[in-house]
Amino acid sequence: MTSTAQAEVGSGSKADADELVALVREFARERVAPLVRDYDAAERLPRDLLAEMANLGFFGGTVPLEWGGLGLDHPTFARIIEEVSRVDHCLGVLMSMPSALVGSGLLRFGTDAQKNRWLTPLAEGRIFGGAGVTEPRSGSDVAGTQTRYRTTADGFVLSGAKAWITNLDIASFFVTFATRDPSLGRDGLSAFIVPADAPGVRTAPFRNKLGFRPLCSGELLFDDVELAPDALLGEEGEGYAIAMTAVERGRLSVASRAVGLAQSCLDASLGYAQDRIVFGQPIADFQLVQDKLSAMVVGIRAARLLTEQCAHAMERGERARQESSIAKMFASDTAQSVATDAIQIHGAYGVSEEYPVARAYRDAKVFQIVEGANDIHRVLIARNALREARAGQ
Repeated sequence: MTSTAQAEVGSGSKADADELVALVREFARERVAPLVRDYDAAERLPRDLLAEMANLGFFGGTVPLEWGGLGLDHPTFARIIEEVSRVDHCLGVLMSMPSALVGSGLLRFGTDAQKNRWLTPLAEGRIFGGAGVTEPRSGSDVAGTQTRYRTTADGFVLSGAKAWITNLDIASFFVTFATRDPSLGRDGLSAFIVPADAPGVRTAPFRNKLGFRPLCSGELLFDDVELAPDALLGEEGEGYAIAMTAVERGRLSVASRAVGLAQSCLDASLGYAQDRIVFGQPIADFQLVQDKLSAMVVGIRAARLLTEQCAHAMERGERARQESSIAKMFASDTAQSVATDAIQIHGAYGVSEEYPVARAYRDAKVFQIVEGANDIHRVLIARNALREARAGQ
């Protein structure tokens, strides 16, 4: 069946891409905006809203048409993620997963049978998935994974725990990572597809989070989970490469979502500053407010350009390790600073949930932590620059 989004993509021209972005924008403004405050407070994504998005083909992303996706180029993918995130970036998370954290490893390393079973329904929005990377102790250190696996005559057995895993409530499966021997570091890491209903899989959601509240995140526990041989994704020992494929594309999504959130704060601040009258004139006339608005505009434009640069590098087939770290770090830092200034411009009203900048402020801080804390990205960016400098000597 041809989805609405597939029809909009058409021949893949810029005009088709613009029509798809406009479709996402219209959906976000008309269908999501009236609901987002309530479902954020309820800490639950409306399943009927997700069903509408599936019918429109919004989950297809960069997944090829043959596997149920839209076959988008990376720049267009980044644009639609930004657009929906101007209203609710949590929906942007789900839209990105088939192309990034959950699906990219399946696309590159999975067998045809694995793609048919998991990737196609994921891209079509018929099922959802999760990525079990972060652990309670290892955090951003993927190579330091402590979840263990052992081989048996019937396949594999997984034991361990993951933390801050998203979609615990709706995921049908998880792409996760385990080591056969922690002393081997990245060389001992393998990837697995774990059905959510497999015996021994348990979840423990975290409640009342600072931000990202509609997403059900928490602990994912593996208590001697028995898996068949076809649960192995790729070959044994390829887990680190699969994880990097996932997280680097995930960072493009984070950057796009952060830009969308920042743009929403600027939009709200521009409107409020012109409507709010103080000392007989709109606060938009005050130089202090104009200074904040100016910083917002420049920061957002720079973040968008860095995100586009990352998307184009990925479209060229490059790994884009440096570009994804730069885009993720800068865009999320920008979202934090823009949201802070938006609260200042709104004054006391900025702390009220009646105004969306309050939710944006809570979420913006989390952006600086997910997909690798920004402190880690600063280290990665510097190390890569030093390697390039040494290679050029």
